Amino acid sequence: MNRINQARRAELEQSRALKMARSTHAYVRGNTGKFYEWLDQSRSAKRLPDGPAIWICGDCHLGNLGPVADPAGRVDVQIRDLDQSVIGNPAHDLIRLGLSLATAARGSDLPGVTTARMIEQMVEGYSLAMADHDGTQAPEPNVVRAVRRRALGRRWRHLADERLSDVEPKLTLGKKFWALEDEERAAVDALFEQPAVTSMILSLSNRDADDRVRLVDAAYWKKGCSSLGNLRFAVLVAIGGSKKDPAEYALIDLKEAVAAIAPSSRPRAMPADPAERVVAGAQALAPNLGARMLATQLLGKSMVLRELLPQDLKLEIDQFSRAEATRAARYLAYVVGVAHARQMDAAGRATWLTAIGRRHGADIDAPSWLWDSVVDLTASHEAGYLEHCRRYALARAA
Repeated sequence: MNRINQARRAELEQSRALKMARSTHAYVRGNTGKFYEWLDQSRSAKRLPDGPAIWICGDCHLGNLGPVADPAGRVDVQIRDLDQSVIGNPAHDLIRLGLSLATAARGSDLPGVTTARMIEQMVEGYSLAMADHDGTQAPEPNVVRAVRRRALGRRWRHLADERLSDVEPKLTLGKKFWALEDEERAAVDALFEQPAVTSMILSLSNRDADDRVRLVDAAYWKKGCSSLGNLRFAVLVAIGGSKKDPAEYALIDLKEAVAAIAPSSRPRAMPADPAERVVAGAQALAPNLGARMLATQLLGKSMVLRELLPQDLKLEIDQFSRAEATRAARYLAYVVGVAHARQMDAAGRATWLTAIGRRHGADIDAPSWLWDSVVDLTASHEAGYLEHCRRYALARAA
């Protein structure tokens, strides 16, 4: 590793530590490893129902759900980050979502009884998806509806304003974008000459398959939290263009894929290559996103390539009201349930509903395995967060 890479990694690690020190909820989002340490060691984890071997998100928290556009521009709320996706136990997604909701509720100063209701509503929404995953939909809460409406009205200029700091076709170096090393730039240039890459970019419904794709600019992208430290590049490309018709621009996210922390119940059924695993998980769980992703290689690393569309947004919910909290819990668990249910037949869904201890139409009551797990995890992550803040403060002082 050369001097520039060492300096880059040190700054990324410092940025990750700062992000995780901002709140318990941020700590939960950035520390997937602690969740799976708990899963491996806790007594509560030994009582989890043994779910069907299906693709799961593996890191199912609030920030990994949101509006996602398909290649034709249709928008649905789906799982939007599949870095940890594996064939595993769907109970893990439910627990991690419950933990995320519980810490978000605590950050909103909501009472514990509201957290209990949120977990109950999670099971209600998830069960609704299992019982009729192609029919009845859970009501969309206001906090989600507002983000979806904003997504539907977005165009390229909105993405450019947020990501590029300018509608002009360039990546402004600074806080978010860093200059590439010569080796990195040469590798990115070569990658975007590959037919598979240009075909993926031209696959959106409003583009001509014969258009030329031209690389305009590229930079290292300081983005994310748990993935900070891995390779990530932003690539700006021009599509088509002539004297009569101006070129269309697209922003490409090129992200390193690494081995999953999430345990798999059928590891041999998954692709061995990390990027191919992520793409396969996306195709099963978030078809809007999976249709726009490509597994590739760059600098000897496994990479996932996808175009960012203006409609792709994460749910940034900093504050919940009591009513919004329970409605959001029900709806988001429904979204996760739909992603799981599409991989099962009717008999499999009915069997899984029985296993989790919730029957559609029964009185609302969270199963003890889910509630006990969320309580146990909330306590351990609160302690972990405080210790992280202490170490961060000591490092800053040094």
